[in-house]
Amino acid sequence: MLEDRYGNSLSTKSSAARDAYVDGVDRYLAAEQGTVQAFEAAIALDEQFALAHVGLARACQITGDAASASAAMEAARTHAGSLTEREGNHIAALGLLIDGKSAAAYKAIRAHLETCPRDVMAAQTCTGVFGLIGFSGLPGREAEQLAFTSGLVSSYADDWWFLAQHAFAQVEAGQTGPATDTIERSLAGNPRNANGAHIRAHIYYEAGETEEGISYVSDWLPDYAKGGTLHCHISWHVALWALECGDIETMWNVIDTDVAPGKAWGPALNVLTDNIAILYRAELAGEQVTPERWQVISEYALNKFPNTGIALADVHAALAHAKVGNSEALEKIIAEAKGPAGNMVRTIAEAFQAIAVEDWPTATDRLITVMARHEQIGGSRAQRDLIEYTLLGALVKQGLVNEAKLLLAIRRPLKMSAKAVKGL
Repeated sequence: MLEDRYGNSLSTKSSAARDAYVDGVDRYLAAEQGTVQAFEAAIALDEQFALAHVGLARACQITGDAASASAAMEAARTHAGSLTEREGNHIAALGLLIDGKSAAAYKAIRAHLETCPRDVMAAQTCTGVFGLIGFSGLPGREAEQLAFTSGLVSSYADDWWFLAQHAFAQVEAGQTGPATDTIERSLAGNPRNANGAHIRAHIYYEAGETEEGISYVSDWLPDYAKGGTLHCHISWHVALWALECGDIETMWNVIDTDVAPGKAWGPALNVLTDNIAILYRAELAGEQVTPERWQVISEYALNKFPNTGIALADVHAALAHAKVGNSEALEKIIAEAKGPAGNMVRTIAEAFQAIAVEDWPTATDRLITVMARHEQIGGSRAQRDLIEYTLLGALVKQGLVNEAKLLLAIRRPLKMSAKAVKGL
């Protein structure tokens, strides 16, 4: 029987279909352009190749094409009649994820990985800050993420995809030194892995190595297709570093070319959060942001995320709506916040509501209550620095500069020299 790159048996008799599937998996794991086309090629070569349909479903889901993802998953189930046990469990578990049943999917996937740890498309769903652990909304999810990847070390050894994800778990848990070693091993195995380059950027950020980060990403990014899943987000890192360095012209050029709605290509969640974060962080650093920019991203939030349920999106959308004075949209997020992190979303949204009317003491009171556990909203430490810096800004607005400096020194000591908040 034919196998994939990880030694898993595949129920297809077509070597060409297998090769196209392996190409699709590798493109998916590396966040490369052409992932959908690779899985479609595998299906064209063998219509009954069920796992190729699952791969297509996941690729469509990542890009926000829910209808195509559901259709591909239904096709996978149609062709699931005579598969190996591993493939059957793969389809059942990932089918729950495509159906939007995240909690059930996580339980099924973890059970499946007990016997099939190298089923990489299943393992992938539990990695990264946007995965099933990262978006669980539960306290301690950074520790759980690291425990998960640590448990797979013996199964994946020097695999470039796994090493990148393990490095991400390490750095998000504060293990910057070990993460540096791990990501360098990953990039040695596949230097063009966009997930690896993205995680390398995060490690530079957490280590406070701004010049090194700019140099690395500036060399790496030009050869990455703009249609790649992470092009927008890696560009966001460039804009953040430009802001830190006071290179405002470069910051705006990057935003207007590769990050802003209509200019960026990537998952809607990245476009939403990246734009809102850079705009507000620029304001906190003393830069002028036009009302038109805030209006565009507020409308984008209403269009792409009309309902609550994704905590990271809800928090960022609340800020955008507060900035443009859309009290109706902001009140909806406050009233309808749900999920394990719903109470935290509500609290942060109330802080942004207070900021909109320059009620700095109320904003401060709200934000203080979430500082020890805002990991529950999901996203990376770099993304959640929006919350950290918002509190710093509220303190500065009240003349509490020493308190703001102390908070920054305790929580983000390597950012002390960065132009984070005007007035520090």
